[in-house]
Amino acid sequence: MLSPRGSERDGYPDWLDRLEREIRPSLAVRLRIWCRRRARRLTAALGVVLLLAAAAGAAGYGYRQLRQPAAAPSPAVTGAPATAGPTVPPDVFAGTPAADWPAGAAGIVLPPARPTGGFTGAEVSAGLARVRAAMLTARLDRAFMTGGSPAPLLRHVAPAARESVRKDWSTETIATYATRLAPDARLTPDQPRTKGRFTYRAVRQADGVRMLEVTSNFVWVYGFRDLASRSGHSVVVLHDEIVWRLPHAGDVARADRGLWLHRMSSYGSGVDCDAVKLGLIRPGGLDPAGIGSPEDPDALYDPEHPIELPVSC
Repeated sequence: MLSPRGSERDGYPDWLDRLEREIRPSLAVRLRIWCRRRARRLTAALGVVLLLAAAAGAAGYGYRQLRQPAAAPSPAVTGAPATAGPTVPPDVFAGTPAADWPAGAAGIVLPPARPTGGFTGAEVSAGLARVRAAMLTARLDRAFMTGGSPAPLLRHVAPAARESVRKDWSTETIATYATRLAPDARLTPDQPRTKGRFTYRAVRQADGVRMLEVTSNFVWVYGFRDLASRSGHSVVVLHDEIVWRLPHAGDVARADRGLWLHRMSSYGSGVDCDAVKLGLIRPGGLDPAGIGSPEDPDALYDPEHPIELPVSC
């Protein structure tokens, strides 16, 4: 339907329509005319499109921000640059009587070997060395202490004595002369501290067999990782007195030659008594000196302390 003469459509005079039909403007001109007519509508539509695009962009930015890892906080500014130094592990033996004791095998010092009874000086020296080697395995060899086999220790004793050690393996008796760690017990890297002495003499049994009798009296102090302790570590003290016997090679059969465990006794401080009953060592429990006893716990480090305690595991 035509608009009345002189009227305007969409804000423009109607002669513009006639002019468009008569002049037949080019495509570019017609496009300009078309755009001018629809400028308001295009402007409004473009505004909506831009608004939607902006909203979509903001949403995309927010999504990307959620996907990106959070930026690391800026380091605090200090007066001097921080320098990382080596971490010095704590001395687990500091403040104990064992703080200045020899570490590991250095504390197991043999006495001079002299001829004794029917044994020559060389035989005495060899016998003392065999005892020391057995002690190194039993109390200081970490592979043995954490392993599940008595085999390393069995190699040090006479063939005929090995069955007795096997029977002791899972009982509290093994703890009197060897250290087996509980599966959850962890030693610190520090070597155990050791202190003690040896004595020896020659004896003759009723059947006439000559024996070299060696008595070892030593205190062993172990450092353990201990999460229950405020310091993160604790110490366990073991004091043993062992009588070893070596028969004269000329008096016995081959299977009887070698070390025999003649008598053993010991006490422990700072150990879990329930574990000890299974032949295992782990830190825990109360010190024997602290259970109804006025004795100074530090006295338990002394190798000359009586081996029998009124209260123990």
